[in-house]
Amino acid sequence: MIQVRRALISVSDKTGLNEFARFLAARNVEIISTGGTLKALREGGIPARSVEDVTGFPEIMDGRVKTLHPKIHGGLLALRDNATHVQAMTDQQISGIDLLVVNLYPFAATIARNAPFEEAIENIDIGGPAMLRAASKNYRFCAAVTDPADYARIREEIENHGGIPEKMSLNLARAVFHHTSEYDSLISRYLDEVEKVKFPESLTVTFRKVQTMRYGENPHQEAAYYRPVADLEKEKRDGSPWHQIQGKELSYNNLLDANAALISALSLPGHGVVIVKHLNPCGAALSHFDPDLGVYGGKPSGSGIDLPGGMAEAFKLARACDPVSAFGGVIALTTPVDAQTADLINENFAEVIIAPGYAPEALERFASKKNLRLLEVSRPAAFLAPGMELRLNELGLLFEDMDHQYAPVRDWKVVTKRAPTEAELRALQLGWRLVKHVKSNAIVFTNERASLGIGAGQMSRLDSTEIAASKARRAGLSLEGSAVASDAFFPFRDGLDALAKAGAKAVAQPGGSVRDEEVIQACDEQGIAMVFTGMRHFRH
Repeated sequence: MIQVRRALISVSDKTGLNEFARFLAARNVEIISTGGTLKALREGGIPARSVEDVTGFPEIMDGRVKTLHPKIHGGLLALRDNATHVQAMTDQQISGIDLLVVNLYPFAATIARNAPFEEAIENIDIGGPAMLRAASKNYRFCAAVTDPADYARIREEIENHGGIPEKMSLNLARAVFHHTSEYDSLISRYLDEVEKVKFPESLTVTFRKVQTMRYGENPHQEAAYYRPVADLEKEKRDGSPWHQIQGKELSYNNLLDANAALISALSLPGHGVVIVKHLNPCGAALSHFDPDLGVYGGKPSGSGIDLPGGMAEAFKLARACDPVSAFGGVIALTTPVDAQTADLINENFAEVIIAPGYAPEALERFASKKNLRLLEVSRPAAFLAPGMELRLNELGLLFEDMDHQYAPVRDWKVVTKRAPTEAELRALQLGWRLVKHVKSNAIVFTNERASLGIGAGQMSRLDSTEIAASKARRAGLSLEGSAVASDAFFPFRDGLDALAKAGAKAVAQPGGSVRDEEVIQACDEQGIAMVFTGMRHFRH
């Protein structure tokens, strides 16, 4: 049990400061403090000594050096049951510090608001982490606190038991080392970004737990949900880009599918809807065609085309692509949900709906489905910024750019005798935007408004083609005159022959196979227009 007789308090976050310090002072705890914290305590009528008074050395260099002194670190690090340490304290007139209350300069908040580089550097704390690490190493004799949320339970322990239990101090030390490692990680990543170092020799990233989940992908797997600390700091200023307004707690699989659905929908060439099942789109359709809208961060061109029936008709078309798979799916829309669309969605079971808003009448329709999770996205652009993707497996960690790029239509190359018609070109744009989000090998049949058949995750591109065509037949959809997008090149002409047999008349693929000429010839023989996009979109 740590008897708290002397405390050092130096905080940038002054939440609950005076109340907690007043409690300590009332129990005759000597309080030592620095700078702005000392001023706040004295203005609150709480007695406190300055660090300068304790060390006999003034704060110098604009406060950069104040606590880096043996009388501070000796008080934090001394083992009170070690005779040599006790003698050194006596000889050097060092008093022990039993409680350290420190939180660090707000580096994360500073870079979150895009402060100038010089200001960011000045907000790198030196003395704070040094003291916290010292006290935490010596947790048996000094308790270290970084989070104002811990004040209440420390106060409770002192009131009820006369001090801070060693086990609590060890848990506080654990929290400190997580906090300081997170702090250092943010600094190193920031400097990497400043210097445009994408792949440093040592990779440090920091995430903060948002939710402990009931289970993971399956009930026998434990799981938790974390988010980047930098994002959480930005949201303190800007607000969260999404929030849940109805339904059960999101599960592990819900979060995976919700992300896949939202990113797929936001990449459509216009406004529309995407239905996702097990990370794969199983249907998509447009309510408005405008290819500039769907390029990440793009803006309306002003020359878009409103399509008949709006979003309600788009949803019907998306569901019609694969109604069996759509059951229990996750649905993402790029415009607010209206009453008519809500009625259509309610015809079948859905797990999650994601949209930028909901009409009051739509919310009334959904209210009876208590378990249906409704997510509202207020800032879609937050999901579209270029970023990095982490994949951890038994072999290690893979780190790459997110696939947020598209080959623009102006860079597409017509390689067949026949060029696509305007209608076929629109259909190819829809398919090309969608196929990127389908697991490889990926094939997507479309018309100029909706997906007609999707083949995903097969070891052979021919298998994906046949699956996509069979799904369309099962759904009663004609592929005659359809367009096809392939995420990678066709290695043999058999895939093109299968597309032609199904009724396709236009194809978009990256090109780059040693058998490209054979594939082009297959298209020419069957009157198919084909473009090479020059960009592959594998998704493993």
